[in-house]
Amino acid sequence: MATARRSYGLQTPGTRGVEGTKRYSMVIDLRKCIGCMSCATACKAEYGVPLGVWRTWVKVGDKGRYPNTRRIFMPRLCNHCDYPVCVRNCPTQATFKHKDGFVLQRYNRCIGCRTCMVACPYNARHLLPAKRTDKNLPNMVVDKCTFCFHRVKKGLVPACVQACVGGARIFGDMNDPNSEVAKLAAKERMTVLKPELGTSPAVSYIGSDWEIMDEPHSYTNRTTQLRREFNAYKRNHKGDTFSDIVEGESTMLQITEHFFGFMGSIPHKLSQVLKSFGTFIFG
Repeated sequence: MATARRSYGLQTPGTRGVEGTKRYSMVIDLRKCIGCMSCATACKAEYGVPLGVWRTWVKVGDKGRYPNTRRIFMPRLCNHCDYPVCVRNCPTQATFKHKDGFVLQRYNRCIGCRTCMVACPYNARHLLPAKRTDKNLPNMVVDKCTFCFHRVKKGLVPACVQACVGGARIFGDMNDPNSEVAKLAAKERMTVLKPELGTSPAVSYIGSDWEIMDEPHSYTNRTTQLRREFNAYKRNHKGDTFSDIVEGESTMLQITEHFFGFMGSIPHKLSQVLKSFGTFIFG
């Protein structure tokens, strides 16, 4: 008796290098990045991204010893993988892969379980807070970079690409040999994050530095500003980001508060959670 193969999420086949298909990709030339944060600011303005979380951000690292030192910048965002782990792990199919390579979110299906956040190997997702200045914006659902899908479909480039003052971000269809990204791929040595995972990221880097690409190193060497902003976000959104710990405050007290807060948030989503797990287990 033949066994039907289970399909996890709306996982369209990979399109990189497949003739007749599109594969929108971004190339980031680190030789041109000056760390001005225009990309992150433009993204915040485009989507009203809350304080403390980012759709795109710039990691900062310092190398060398005084007086021979230099600062390195590493822009980050969702990698829009050809084989996204997040899509395979989402129990409600809230996250899916578009045929043109975009990995997108359907907020109306997201139950805020954060399974995709845990599954993402690039730390590219975040949970939106319950209270937002603009009440028309989504809340308590997972969000991330969408490569500005709404702009690209109108023939525009993503907001971060348009705002990049150094021209470090280049966007286009990697399957089109006449596109700038394809021409760069043909002549430049490019790397992607965590290639050993087999996710086939659509974000490539020119002139990358493996030390700053390493997650533990970049976390330890965060700027004071980033640390303060993230702590401020967690203090002002208690109950929205369970398990997030404010650095420098009592850990056990925070864990206890988060536990009771999480238990209190379960009832109104219990039926959705049970239904989703039932679908996941029994198909």
